[in-house]
Amino acid sequence: MTNSLIHPAEGITIRNFEQADMTLLGGLYDSVTSKENAVFWWVGDEDNWANVYCAFENGKMVAKGQVEIMNIVPPGRSEESRHSIYLNLKTITEREQDYDLLDSLYQTVLLRALDLKETLSKEYKTTLCVGNNSSEIANTQFFEKEKGFCHYNSLFRMNHNLNDTFSAPELSKEFDFATWMMETPQEEDHYLELEAEVWPETPLGKERLSEFKQNPRWSSMVVREEERIVGSLMVWQEEKSGYIENVFVLEPWRRSGIAKYMLSKALNYFRTHGLEEAYLMVLTNNDSALRLYESVGFNLTSEERRYRIEI
Repeated sequence: MTNSLIHPAEGITIRNFEQADMTLLGGLYDSVTSKENAVFWWVGDEDNWANVYCAFENGKMVAKGQVEIMNIVPPGRSEESRHSIYLNLKTITEREQDYDLLDSLYQTVLLRALDLKETLSKEYKTTLCVGNNSSEIANTQFFEKEKGFCHYNSLFRMNHNLNDTFSAPELSKEFDFATWMMETPQEEDHYLELEAEVWPETPLGKERLSEFKQNPRWSSMVVREEERIVGSLMVWQEEKSGYIENVFVLEPWRRSGIAKYMLSKALNYFRTHGLEEAYLMVLTNNDSALRLYESVGFNLTSEERRYRIEI
């Protein structure tokens, strides 16, 4: 059933997204993305529309709010670990500073986020997060000044022109490279244990890994020493670009050329599928990663800033 509410003072109707709204959604998308690199979430498949709310005024879609669980912490992790739920809240360009409209939609999306929180383990706290491009000043100020969100990290988007070439490194003889499709639950669990070792406060979780694996041309790539995985990354296609996610090398094996080798393999994978561009996201304060990515031909293109509150 579609949830719906009327905001009489503003003549705004807020309800879940429906198939018939697709054309109106296109108009909202064009308006929001007229600002370069604005962070706009697509609505996804129909089974996701319970997490998508749209605001209508005089037959026009003037705003959209969307929420999604991003990280679920499995049992036995650090007490500092947090589940994370992200939201994305956008208006048409001329209503960017309409905080009444934003607040009405935010309150609706917040209720959905609280419902999602109830599905998560009570062993850990939950943060509600939002990420905006650095150019989206009005939208960010709404979350900071009106809702008390605090900045916690920033990421650069880095792009690579796949028509450019670089000298691919060699892998030391004690290491072996392979693709790894994680075909069994046991393999997925093993990957998640390794990933949580690298990012203990925000582990990926099985649900998010499953979402990643559904992307077009998804694959993971690993480097092993004997039977032990010492480095990994994931790749998939997003629209016409290749995307690289979760690049890591375990501590004892860093500075051995493993990450650069995996990246060269990932870029070649995209080329073999006819793509012309690849990109990834990296924390702005991760100097070693920035130098690594620049060394294989990635260039900074934009910055996304992330904010959060506990709920």
